[in-house]
Amino acid sequence: MALRAIIFDVDGTLANTERDGHRPACNAAFAEVGLSWHWDEAFYGTLLDVTGGLERIRYYAEHFDPATRARPDFDELVRRAHEIKTRNYQRLLAAGAIPLRADIGQLICDARTEGVRLAIASSSKLENVVGLLRANLGPNADAWFDVIASGDVVTAKKPSPEIYLWTLRQLDLPPRDCLAVEDSSHGLAASLAAHIPTVVTVSDYTINEDFEGARMVLPEADRVSLDKLRAWHATASSS
Repeated sequence: MALRAIIFDVDGTLANTERDGHRPACNAAFAEVGLSWHWDEAFYGTLLDVTGGLERIRYYAEHFDPATRARPDFDELVRRAHEIKTRNYQRLLAAGAIPLRADIGQLICDARTEGVRLAIASSSKLENVVGLLRANLGPNADAWFDVIASGDVVTAKKPSPEIYLWTLRQLDLPPRDCLAVEDSSHGLAASLAAHIPTVVTVSDYTINEDFEGARMVLPEADRVSLDKLRAWHATASSS
């Protein structure tokens, strides 16, 4: 069975967006809205069990700052902090501070050249996904993807398979014709629940997670090529 589409996660998969982008963007936003919160690299890794930026902020307040959670303006505070965080993230992208992994740009270009369709399945906001692609691959790079499924289009985030099922419907392809590329156990659980063969490229934050069921698990330093993905997909199709 030929590989017809690659479906990429974004955060931690295309780039180290969590460590180098979302985390510092959050810290700057907290300072701007008058919160004393500061998430260092190690602690932020523990928060990644909670999927979604808004959800992560709410979780932190509930578990580590109940006084802020009890504020009558809490919902508005969270909304404002998240909006500021998104603007901060876009500034980091524009400054070139969040590069793609060294191998990912070449992989995307090779897939386009050889007629393998491209898709995104991410819990991030659409503007963050598009911003990352355009900042690193060019002003029209988001148009290279047949489908960009972001956290805005589904109600249940990963590990729910909803975003992958939505992506498959938009691609109009069966799961066996696709290969997902993920970096976390939540992402892997989502793609496998949608019956999509999956390759995991671990990041600093996910290196110790359980990836049972993945077609291949690669250290961050290992390069991912289209030929390798095709080989792993072929193995999945024959099993």
